[in-house]
Amino acid sequence: MYINMPFKIRRFCIWFLGLITFVNLFNTRVFAQETDTIVPIRKNAEDILKKINLNSDGFNFWKDNFSGNWTGIDFGFNTFLNRDYSGYETEFMKHDILFSNSIHLNLIQQNIGLQRNRNNFGIVTGLGLQYQYYRLSDTVTIERTADDIIIPNFFNYGDYQSSKLFLFSLTVPVLVEIQIPINNYRNRLYFSSGMYFSYRIGSYSKIKYRDDQKKKLKVTDNYSLQNFKYGIMFRTGYRWINFYAIYDLTPFFQVDKGPELTPFTLGVTLLRF
Repeated sequence: MYINMPFKIRRFCIWFLGLITFVNLFNTRVFAQETDTIVPIRKNAEDILKKINLNSDGFNFWKDNFSGNWTGIDFGFNTFLNRDYSGYETEFMKHDILFSNSIHLNLIQQNIGLQRNRNNFGIVTGLGLQYQYYRLSDTVTIERTADDIIIPNFFNYGDYQSSKLFLFSLTVPVLVEIQIPINNYRNRLYFSSGMYFSYRIGSYSKIKYRDDQKKKLKVTDNYSLQNFKYGIMFRTGYRWINFYAIYDLTPFFQVDKGPELTPFTLGVTLLRF
């Protein structure tokens, strides 16, 4: 049905409908700007994502590869356990533990993860250099006879004497490591244990003394030491606090060539790579 409206009323209706349409479009645009605007955050996206707790119980959404704890610099204190000086009159391998030390330079590391969806359990191996020395009594060193038997050699060259025995070795560990995530992503308490294998590449004894001036007497020899040795290694740590222990399963000297001594080392990690 057609309704005949006066011209003024018809013009007012058209103007009113247009005003309503304009207001609706304006409100829609303002609402979209207020709710959909993206504000950039000036922070590292990886650091933000790592704070999300998606790696509980060892699961790590952002980094799938297992990474162990071997490379670094270790410093330890050497001693002997299970001492047996049968056939000798003196315990000539007595030493000062505080000045009988090991320095480990662990250079190469290989990680083998043992989990599919987690990265807190695996095998760690690698290669390192081991530098050991024992501070013996100030008046005794050792020497090797023609039959390769180790005997003490007592000396008195002057004042301020000191005597040390040095060893250099290559070391290969085979450790099983488990890590316990703490504080989400970055920090983990770890425990690793297993075997280590070592090959001696050099050894010598050194005597220091003073008469009119400082003097040194260095003798390079194998001293009937084990060329190849192996033992048990244990490592643990959290962040910058790390400890290790080594217990040899081979005697210090070759069988029947010297007193029976079992080397043991306890130390800390000074620097992690």
